[in-house]
Amino acid sequence: MSYMPRWRMLAAILGSALALAACGDGVTDSPAVPGSGGGQSVAPMPSAPEPAPSVDAPAPTGNIAVDGRNWINYRRAQIGVPTVSQNAQIDNAALGHSEYLRINNLMSHDQQPGRQGFTGANLGDRLNAAGYTLDRALGFAYGEVISGSNNGSGVFMTEELITAIYHRFVIFEPIFRDIGTGAATTSNGYHYFTADFASRNGYGPGIARGTIVTWPFNNQTGVAPNFFSDTEEPDPVPDRNEVGYPISVHTNLDSTLAVGSFTVRPRGGANLQVLRVDPLAEATAASIVPLLPLRAATTYEVNFTGTVNGAAVTRAWSFTTR
Repeated sequence: MSYMPRWRMLAAILGSALALAACGDGVTDSPAVPGSGGGQSVAPMPSAPEPAPSVDAPAPTGNIAVDGRNWINYRRAQIGVPTVSQNAQIDNAALGHSEYLRINNLMSHDQQPGRQGFTGANLGDRLNAAGYTLDRALGFAYGEVISGSNNGSGVFMTEELITAIYHRFVIFEPIFRDIGTGAATTSNGYHYFTADFASRNGYGPGIARGTIVTWPFNNQTGVAPNFFSDTEEPDPVPDRNEVGYPISVHTNLDSTLAVGSFTVRPRGGANLQVLRVDPLAEATAASIVPLLPLRAATTYEVNFTGTVNGAAVTRAWSFTTR
């Protein structure tokens, strides 16, 4: 699977709309703001194996779109953000985009008029065309992630999107209410998966104002020790490929997050050398990427200090690698 995320936050229209965008190695995502996302993919890179199932994980159905949607909600619930409701109109928009990618053998958030399978130049156009009308007077937000892979597991494709940090910013955006997913498969077994997120008539409830959520979450186990940075575009760590698993904090898209300090260390050890990687537009999330792969079967402690809308926020938590 490949990612090449490109995050783009568009200017709010009437101060009421938000939008996200990114894409990746066979994967792309686009954020929540009025506008469209964009992105292209590159060849897949080696990736971590599919996560081991836990007792409360959704059972796979073999349907990429269904399994991808279920896994997104499973992970959203674990991180502490509201789950998103399936919307048939958004399903149609997502399926149409996956078909467009399949027919034209490409990865992009944008569609070109005149090409076979065209359903709308950008995500906003495709949502409107599918009947999911965006009313700027009331406020809306939308975002998109797309993935391409020879692996036909919706769980695998979604987990890879979550690992890729720019995609994660979209998937874990708290204020989305609705989701639509669609998948298309070529004759030679290459799979395209699109997940579109949206809120209309105002934003979703999100998380409590002035708070954050974290990924990995506190006491999470089985966390991948590494991430291949070159599989994202823009490359979050331009001078190297294999790095440690990205660690992130998230707040609502209509809030402002400022970072004071953000560190990670193996339990009993010294702070690791990390690179800060934040959304390419609004400051509503933040991440650090360890510059070396993490050690297997090791507990890591994370400390974050900062502010949300000017109010102090601190968080200390830990996770354990597989």
